Amino acid sequence: MDALSRARPRPRSAAAAAASPLPWARFSAWLECVCVVTFDLELGQAMELVYPYDFRLTEKEKTSICYLSFPDSYSGGLGDTQFSFRLRQSGGQRTAHYEDDGEYNREAPLTLQRESAHYFGYVYFRQVKDSSMKRGYFQKSLVLVSRLPYVNLFQSLLQLIAPEYFDKLEPCLEAVCNEIDQWPPPVPGQTLNLPVMGVVIQVRIPSRVDKPGTSPVKQFNQENLLPAPMVLPSIHELDLFRCFQPVLIHIQMLWELVLLGEPIVVMAPSPTVSSEMVMALTSCLAPLRYCCDYRPYFTIHDSEFKEYTTRTQAPPNIVVGVTNPFFIKTLQHWPHILRVGELRMSGDLPKQVKVKKLTKLKTLDTKPGIYTSYKTFLHKDKTLIKRLLKGIQRKRPSEVQSALLRRHLLELTQSFIIPLEHYIASLMPLQRAITPWKNPPQIRPFRQDDFMKTLEHAGPQLTCVLKGDWLGLYRRFFKSPNFDGWYRQRHKEMTQKLEALHLEAICEANIVAWMKDKSEVEIVDLVLKLREKLVRARCQHLPVKEETLQRVGLYIDTVINSLPEDLQAVLHHH
Repeated sequence: MDALSRARPRPRSAAAAAASPLPWARFSAWLECVCVVTFDLELGQAMELVYPYDFRLTEKEKTSICYLSFPDSYSGGLGDTQFSFRLRQSGGQRTAHYEDDGEYNREAPLTLQRESAHYFGYVYFRQVKDSSMKRGYFQKSLVLVSRLPYVNLFQSLLQLIAPEYFDKLEPCLEAVCNEIDQWPPPVPGQTLNLPVMGVVIQVRIPSRVDKPGTSPVKQFNQENLLPAPMVLPSIHELDLFRCFQPVLIHIQMLWELVLLGEPIVVMAPSPTVSSEMVMALTSCLAPLRYCCDYRPYFTIHDSEFKEYTTRTQAPPNIVVGVTNPFFIKTLQHWPHILRVGELRMSGDLPKQVKVKKLTKLKTLDTKPGIYTSYKTFLHKDKTLIKRLLKGIQRKRPSEVQSALLRRHLLELTQSFIIPLEHYIASLMPLQRAITPWKNPPQIRPFRQDDFMKTLEHAGPQLTCVLKGDWLGLYRRFFKSPNFDGWYRQRHKEMTQKLEALHLEAICEANIVAWMKDKSEVEIVDLVLKLREKLVRARCQHLPVKEETLQRVGLYIDTVINSLPEDLQAVLHHH
């Protein structure tokens, strides 16, 4: 293993150490590790180094990262390539340098939460002619491994550090990692200045309370920042217009397939096109979270290869991006295959792919197209295509076209989800039914038929002009992992809200009057129940004011002090 990966982290200032008691705590708030993958004539792809030195990847993870960090099919292209992958963590939970009690995930949008069982890999691959190498080529990848889906931020960071690293190697990487270890942690709602290699990257971390569809302010406070910072308008949003340009007229169909959690294969000429298309597809449900699995780039060496290519069971609910033509044969049985060519921005509407029958998908040189027998529930939105076409004719910037597209998808998702939100809110017990000395009432069950009856008067037609079989779309949605994920999240939030309302009801009650005619057993039981509620409120971070929790604590003391001394001693000890 390389000398750098054995090197001990250098001691840091007392202030920095005090702010983050664990070594690499600040670094691992952003990244798990940085890997360098190289091509070895005898071994093939090999892990040259992992930094920080003590970060433990399992052998299975190292092998997967090695294969996912190089283009899978020979494109013959020289130069630099950037792409992303997502990898299932193997080997159970590990102790993290970064101690996070879940605060980030509570405040971040659901679509930007820190992953618990997957890693993201952000890759910068360089292939150039080099006569000093046996194969005549220099081939190396610098990979940032993180649990955060900040594709824009990490790919921008790679553009700064990778070219420098390929020139200066290890010392440069160690310096960069030490700089990242001084960064403030990502706090939703905050604008942060992140210094690296003489540049300050300025980003705003989105928050759950942001209004969907609003863009962060382009320029922030820049006083005392010299040179002027590199402002990233978004840490995660892709150029949707560029990603979707060959399929713009089918955006409706793709949105439905992603909403329903259908198995989709994206076949692309390069990992860049494959990873961008997969990430664009999974992002098009925002603010609804895509709850299925997805692999922006997948190779035949992946440990899940057999699982995905078996014909003995239905394909899993996943969007998977591939580049190796071999997959045309092995994934022929999948229901939806999107074959795309290289993305080229031109002055006209790019050639739109056609929807074709799956039986046409036979040869390795299959033409671009959407190979599926799926029939959409909703009609196409022709006005969107007209607006985008007008934008192309007027040479409107790509980011403006992307904003139009994102707004369209957001409004479509909101029109679909608002009736569900209204119905689930009606299942919450009335506030007057919450009494202090009884367990809070239950949330009523979600009944699909009852929901369907609400659609006639309060359905998507109130906010969306699109016609079609909305009821059929909801019925299919109820069978998808996306409905299950949405329902579980909402049910959890409502249960916590009920707990919070119950605590508030207890605070407003007259506890002394309640105790008058109660036995010691009943009073002790109340103390134990209130204590349990208090612990739960703090552990689960229930939406309760601190003042309410303090009052419950005082109530517990009042109740204990009304009891005989021997019981008081037992309860205080307990």
